[in-house]
Amino acid sequence: MDLLREIASSLETGDDERAAERTRAALAAGVAPRVVLDEGLVRGMEAVGARFKAHEIFLPDVLLAAKAMIAGVEILKPLLEGEGMPSRGKVVIGTVKGDLHDIGKNLVGVLLRGAGFDVVDLGRDVPPERFVEAAEREGARVIGMSALLTTTMPAMARVVGLVRERGLGGSVRTIVGGAPVSADFAREIGADDYGYDAANAVERVAALVAR
Repeated sequence: MDLLREIASSLETGDDERAAERTRAALAAGVAPRVVLDEGLVRGMEAVGARFKAHEIFLPDVLLAAKAMIAGVEILKPLLEGEGMPSRGKVVIGTVKGDLHDIGKNLVGVLLRGAGFDVVDLGRDVPPERFVEAAEREGARVIGMSALLTTTMPAMARVVGLVRERGLGGSVRTIVGGAPVSADFAREIGADDYGYDAANAVERVAALVAR
């Protein structure tokens, strides 16, 4: 349908006003909210994620696309909640204790929501205990941690340790990411996975939930 393609296109061009306008137009034309989400907004964000992963576009472009997606999702949210929209699982995310950088973490959150996950965003400078407590309280399947400073990376190891100490290793998976983080570091601290960028992080979370 042309309207759905136009919604997807508005994300690729980062046009939040057009994304909202086309989302309303699709609903007015009788398109189901879930179809607007899946075939319009999510499809557009998937295309943006693929181009970002291929280094065809850059972080500012993705942030504009994320803003456009949020504009559409805000219109759909009350309708989708009324439908009892199924979730792929709940994910707790945050930037670890001592680190105030959150652009990458915010982007991961947007992409996860677009992919159908419920996201509990704890924000920045999050103590290890808070990650685990939130996962227990929310029934989360995955804890995602971000760091930009090498000095804050040890907090990730503490979160992984707490998950094990509390006997949650069989039900809660851990994934780490951020500029100084590597797959080797993830293995070293015993994390379940590593995301090298936002798009890849969403792919890895999906794989963790499917285990």
